[in-house]
Amino acid sequence: MTSDIRLAFAHPAERSEALAEEPRDRISLRDHIREVEIGAFQAERGTTQRICFNVVVEVRLPEGLDDDVDRIMSYDTITEAIDQELSEERLNLLETLAERVAEAVLTDPRAARVFVRIEKLDRGPGALGVEIVRDRAVVAPAAPRPVVHPRVVYLSEAAIHRDDLSDQLDTLLVDALPVILCVGLGSISRPEAAHPITQRRIDLLALEQQAWVLASRDKRCVVVETRTELDWAMKNGQISVWAPSKIVLDAADKPDLSAIDARALTRWFAQEFEAAELSELGARGGAAPL
Repeated sequence: MTSDIRLAFAHPAERSEALAEEPRDRISLRDHIREVEIGAFQAERGTTQRICFNVVVEVRLPEGLDDDVDRIMSYDTITEAIDQELSEERLNLLETLAERVAEAVLTDPRAARVFVRIEKLDRGPGALGVEIVRDRAVVAPAAPRPVVHPRVVYLSEAAIHRDDLSDQLDTLLVDALPVILCVGLGSISRPEAAHPITQRRIDLLALEQQAWVLASRDKRCVVVETRTELDWAMKNGQISVWAPSKIVLDAADKPDLSAIDARALTRWFAQEFEAAELSELGARGGAAPL
């Protein structure tokens, strides 16, 4: 039991060695500290904190290396996996980040097993963290998701209330491009707050009210707020109405835009989702470039 307790708090490299059924070579990244915005609590939003990565990868090395750097697994595979996952979106959980880093590392065919420990350094008197182990033989790395390029369409308040809205939506469904609708703020009244972060949340929620108004006008329109929902909708022919709060607030590089500038926010969203087309459906009908 004493040995188990000691091993539980040992560095991932020591755990890797203790758990190995056969001798394996290892590469490691130790005490890699990054400042990021992460966490599920409100106090962790809008601010960065230090998190520390320790990653050990058990590798299969080919015979006859001949001092050839191209034949070994690079340390950059680990740091690039971390960079990639931190840049994708803001995350709430260290567990999610650890899982994604492990999956990214295991995409390298030379990686056999990976140990990932991530700790928050600023949330208490000690380091608070998680550690996971993922084995290629047990958990296959996730296949890269195919990129779907949607048609993003901005609707003004006047366009939302057109009598022939359903007919206008029909014109957007003339081909196989999935459709995502974004809305303007319109005349919805909203409170005013002294703090800019609070005001941004209020403005985003006002946009979401407009999204629900649009959804009530045509049953084909479904309000969605997460990337997962949008990915599913695009692959299954659903017309989505973007509720922006979660994606905007969770973005790794948050748009430096006011939420009341809904057209600019729509342009940012179209770039994030690599839209094939960006247009505006106006009060007089017909889609025009935004």
